[in-house]
Amino acid sequence: MNTISGAQAVIKALEREGVDIVFGVPGGAILPAYDPLYDSPIRHVLARHEQGAGHMAEGYAWATGKVGVCIVTSGPAATNLVTPLANALMDSIPIVAITGQVATTSVGNDAFQEAYTTGITMNATKHNYFVTNPDDIPDVIHEAFHIAATGRPGPVLVDLPKDILNAHLKWHKPPKLDLPGYKPTVEGHPRRILEAIKLIESAHRPVIYAGGGIIKANASDHLRRFAEQTNAPVVTTLMGLGGFPGTHDLFLGMPGMHGTYAATTAIQKADLLIALGVRFDDRVTGNPDFFAPHASVIHVDVDPAEIGKVRQAEIPIVGDVGRVLEQMLEAWANRPAPDHKEWLDRVKSWRADNPVRFDQNPNGPLKPQFVIEELYRRTGGDAIVVSGVGQHQMWTALHWKFSRPREWINSGGLGTMGFGVPAAIGAKAGAPERTVYLIDGDGSFQMTHQELATASAEGFPIKIALINNGVHGMVRQWQTLFYGSRYSGSELGRDTVNFPMLAEAMGCIGMRVETPGEVGPAIEKSLSINDRPVLIEFVVDPDEMVFPMVPAGGSNDQIILGPEDLE
Repeated sequence: MNTISGAQAVIKALEREGVDIVFGVPGGAILPAYDPLYDSPIRHVLARHEQGAGHMAEGYAWATGKVGVCIVTSGPAATNLVTPLANALMDSIPIVAITGQVATTSVGNDAFQEAYTTGITMNATKHNYFVTNPDDIPDVIHEAFHIAATGRPGPVLVDLPKDILNAHLKWHKPPKLDLPGYKPTVEGHPRRILEAIKLIESAHRPVIYAGGGIIKANASDHLRRFAEQTNAPVVTTLMGLGGFPGTHDLFLGMPGMHGTYAATTAIQKADLLIALGVRFDDRVTGNPDFFAPHASVIHVDVDPAEIGKVRQAEIPIVGDVGRVLEQMLEAWANRPAPDHKEWLDRVKSWRADNPVRFDQNPNGPLKPQFVIEELYRRTGGDAIVVSGVGQHQMWTALHWKFSRPREWINSGGLGTMGFGVPAAIGAKAGAPERTVYLIDGDGSFQMTHQELATASAEGFPIKIALINNGVHGMVRQWQTLFYGSRYSGSELGRDTVNFPMLAEAMGCIGMRVETPGEVGPAIEKSLSINDRPVLIEFVVDPDEMVFPMVPAGGSNDQIILGPEDLE
């Protein structure tokens, strides 16, 4: 009887799932799997840190819509994956993480590089497996990909002891999936669909509140048609940007803590909230007791746990938001678009009268918003934009007009500083023909900047706009506003690191920009270089703050539009 090793079965199972690239770091317990990987058509990208490998898998999944894969060893390697796993769970990103484990005979004995990986990651994964029988490997890998990609997407971990990888089995094609406890609902209930249509018809001030579920469900075209047919203005969450064209006349922007005045105020004044693939996150709602106080709610989500979790819905619809939108469009049939002229004129006046604004003096200091708007103008908006976490993330969300899905990749729910560099590498791996521009902050960048070496060595010519204000910007903003400008632990120093030299030391091109006049030429130069990564350090005003702003836990009726509102 011909047999193969458990390690060979893992790689064969990955090939069977159509995996073309994995991101990882080898080590003792996972080493048996790295040997057959050497002969596999699957490309391995060697990260410099396991957290980086996890975020690369996330960036790949974001950019492609496919399942991202990372592979690391046991113990500290597995614990280093906890952050990207938790990040992927919060933002519904489909990844499969494969971890090595000490031999089953050593489990529980505090063996070298042992950690209780499945226990540690239980609350950071959609599901995880501890494999104790090599015969189970083909089935487990197949199940892991199915669970990661279906329903509400998320991370799945497979923990593989070394002796199981070294044991032998007879390869078999996994049987048809039968997971009794896992059957995501796809179709919306027909009665609920009709109830929703009637409520939409009777509304006078509807708002479509769309989230990341639109992008995960590949439902952007359905959303646009639905908005146009119902004549309802659209707001999208941070995760949903690009799910509706940012230049569309019905688009009001992102609502919430740092959302646009028009988007936030429209929700507060609405009589109907059509919530599509959203989870009523606290960054959007503020104090939920004051959120959308006049609105009835239609809530569509594939995850039944999200329905009613924060806000009770008059019409709850569990189902894939793409399929539910199809059902709603079918039910709408040939109805004419409602006449919401008075409401649309009102929300558009809010948009026109309260734009996101900043002042750039030609003589400086350089404003980060100016840098981002120049990036948008010089690229024509034709780029996959990745960000780290902090002020630069909010400025990008506010000043870049995202018009297509999967062109905005960031860490929303967990807010993971350090996400940017590795996620940009993953995005470039998934979309090598696209320009991938990372907009990062000096604080966020320094958490994973060692992955520049990965980008350089592995041939991923990402471009980085490093917004350097010398501080942890969002922390400093809160300290300025709420802690009497007592800057405890938030000063990084703008000259502590020579970022262009750091980039050059890792095989990248490094540039520094300090004045508004240098911004455009530097961006043009970066766009002309495609054989290696490019980093531009933009030295910006450390006192610049993100506005609009709603203080945490407050009411969305109390929007601070700019510094003048603080006086």
